[in-house]
Amino acid sequence: MKIHPRLRRLASVGSRFLIVGAISTLIEIGVFNLLVYGLGMGLVWAKIIASLVALVNAYVGNREWTFRNRDRRTRLNELTLFLITNAVCTGLGALLVWLGVQGAELLLGRDPGPFAVNFVNLVSIVVVVLLRFVLYHKVVFRPKVV
Repeated sequence: MKIHPRLRRLASVGSRFLIVGAISTLIEIGVFNLLVYGLGMGLVWAKIIASLVALVNAYVGNREWTFRNRDRRTRLNELTLFLITNAVCTGLGALLVWLGVQGAELLLGRDPGPFAVNFVNLVSIVVVVLLRFVLYHKVVFRPKVV
């Protein structure tokens, strides 16, 4: 079975993106739990801060490994697009966590607890990862124009 070269390149970029994303996700989950359950911080602020901490790893990993062969804009332009993309994605993630925890609270009739909160957090991460890949691939780290 012969795989189309474009599909093979997309799979290669996608797998590198997922590896960087997996490491960033572990960082985000660890920081989120430390802030919420170790330091007693509120869920939304913990989500925002944890996302920003993981963002540093995501930028370096995606710029220098995942999309290393892509067109290089000026660093400021690229970083601006990266930060705007991630501000939108972080806001969406925080909104999804808030909505999910509120929904779980209504469904359960009590505080959802760590398992439910982390489940909601993971669902928000999956949704945001899909959006990030599309935006990184099409907007932030654009293909070289030949």
